[in-house]
Amino acid sequence: MKYDFTSIIDRKGKDALAIDALGGGFAPDAPKEGFDAIPMWIADMNFATVPTVGQAIIERAAHPMFGYFSTRDEYYDSIIKWHETRNGVTGLSREHIGYENGVLGGLMSALSTLCSMGDSVLVHSPTYMGFTGSLKNAGYNIVHSPLVLDENNVYRMDFEDMERKIEQNRIHAAIFCSPHNPTGRVWERWEIEKAMEIYKKHDVYVVSDEIWSDIILFGNKHIPTQSVSDDARNRTIALYAPSKTFNLAGLIGAYHIIYNRRLRERHEKAASLSHYNSLNVLSQHALIGAYKKEGYEWLSELLSVLSCNVDYACNYINEHFRGVHVSRPQGTYMVFMDCREWMGAHGKNLHELLKAGWDVGVAWQDGTQHGGTTHIRLNLALPLSRVKEAFDRMDKYVFNKV
Repeated sequence: MKYDFTSIIDRKGKDALAIDALGGGFAPDAPKEGFDAIPMWIADMNFATVPTVGQAIIERAAHPMFGYFSTRDEYYDSIIKWHETRNGVTGLSREHIGYENGVLGGLMSALSTLCSMGDSVLVHSPTYMGFTGSLKNAGYNIVHSPLVLDENNVYRMDFEDMERKIEQNRIHAAIFCSPHNPTGRVWERWEIEKAMEIYKKHDVYVVSDEIWSDIILFGNKHIPTQSVSDDARNRTIALYAPSKTFNLAGLIGAYHIIYNRRLRERHEKAASLSHYNSLNVLSQHALIGAYKKEGYEWLSELLSVLSCNVDYACNYINEHFRGVHVSRPQGTYMVFMDCREWMGAHGKNLHELLKAGWDVGVAWQDGTQHGGTTHIRLNLALPLSRVKEAFDRMDKYVFNKV
């Protein structure tokens, strides 16, 4: 490979929540003496990003002036080319694109234009904890429509349940997560079309979180929600960012795509009220660096690495961890393990299971934060050697401990 996905990079003392936050707040406990921490909880990657990101930042930082600035044409052009090249998007222009301080910030600005505090919002469950926290903090009522596993162990939307919940709760706004976090499901076109037909029928506007849209595995394909029909194009506020793709969360910077002019103007007004939703000059150059030719190459190699990691992890779980079940993710680099059967057979609760992993440095995440009462969420964006070490520890000290 041209890029390095095998080196183990020491992140300690480098402002990384994944390592430096262990033992406090909502983070896993720090490991016992004799074990180093393998960060598998928070959704960032343990790979060095594509070098053009750092080069773009350093080049701009070499100039000693950091005053007020205008957004570069290159910023918009890079986004347009990225979506055209990767997702076949046509008709996207700079007027449709707007900066967001983060996807969750964009989500809240969007909802403030679509509904009122106290209104019900439809969300699929299990649910990304960021959605739950943001909606509750803002006073919205969360209505869950549970995903269901089919006969092939693939998560599916329950369209009848969605429509019933929309009617019963008089819902006019929904969050659509594509690919879905935390299950890693990459929706097929017919599924998105059917969901959007239901939303159209009941006049439900959609905020589509597509931050994971570049992390697509095993030959699956991301279908932008706005692309499935003219109505979907005008009914949807789509949110994107380079942060998951290139591990840039610490630089802050997302963007929306809104084709409907009226919706766009209302959203941009809501986002402007705090006087805080402004692009950082270094984040601008980071995105431009990420979306260069090298970024396309780097991402292609990353997806190959992640596919191998996911295959290794899911095969290991199925072969060695009796009573632990997993639906192989089609996208993202997160695995959502259901440990209900194992816990029942061994008389353990989820906290005890999590603690057993944390003690030996497997810093995995409590799935109850995402609505999975017997689940553990596991980040596989690490060098394969570290993934193997983590599963060896799970085998020896957790699931098959003698």
